[in-house]
Amino acid sequence: MAASEILRKAYAGKWALVTGASAGIGDALAVELAASGTNLILTARRGDRLEALSSRLKTEHQIQTMVIPDDLADPAAPQRLFDATEGKGIAVDILVNNAGFGYYGEFKNGDLGFQRKMVDLNCAAVVELTGLLVPRMIERRRGDIMIVASTAAYQPVAYMATYAATKVFDRYFSEALAEEVTRYGLRVSALCPGPTESEFGEVAGVRIGDNRKYQSAQEVARLGLEGMAAGKRWVIPYAGGRFQVFMQRFVPRRMVTSAAERMFRPDSVKKAAK
Repeated sequence: MAASEILRKAYAGKWALVTGASAGIGDALAVELAASGTNLILTARRGDRLEALSSRLKTEHQIQTMVIPDDLADPAAPQRLFDATEGKGIAVDILVNNAGFGYYGEFKNGDLGFQRKMVDLNCAAVVELTGLLVPRMIERRRGDIMIVASTAAYQPVAYMATYAATKVFDRYFSEALAEEVTRYGLRVSALCPGPTESEFGEVAGVRIGDNRKYQSAQEVARLGLEGMAAGKRWVIPYAGGRFQVFMQRFVPRRMVTSAAERMFRPDSVKKAAK
């Protein structure tokens, strides 16, 4: 694929750490960065997928890559990633906090261990890994951090209650951190995609028959990275999402929450209500 000139100017020759790089948006972010000449540190649970992606991108784009299979839901994983990179003299100039998953369904039916793991991965791991790398970036007076949130971060979402709440955390954390570190030459950006072609639905259990229009992961990745390189504090990569977020300013929160409940109401709840 052709590299974005914006991304090539911003990131060629630098090292990027991409979490959750084995599929979906994470894979697409790695591909976009590689096309711009960025060296990659790829991490996710599925090492075989990472190795295949690493091999392909090295061949296609003549970049350096490193593969570190790990599960960021493990509280010790962020320190292991830091030790394997900064701890060995590899300066991480771009951190992409993409790893995460969701759950779709009534909260009362969800496995609490699964819900807790979601919070650990979507929130705690983001804070710790970012916290380990930010001081080094500040020392160098350069660094970009992307935190992948969601348009779900802009309103409560019934039947995805925990997931949406974790993405609110991610978005607020990202925007606040951006305000703190800009004086040191760092950029922080929250990428807030909507429905995207990925494996998210398989893990979350999104209902069959969902007829929303899905955006390609590659387009989401490109727009997110270009926005970060341009210094945008947040990026909603599709027009419909930007319109919805804008209109919510003029509608009572209860009305927005109720509309989201009707939109995501599972078939089982509809049948039980009859």
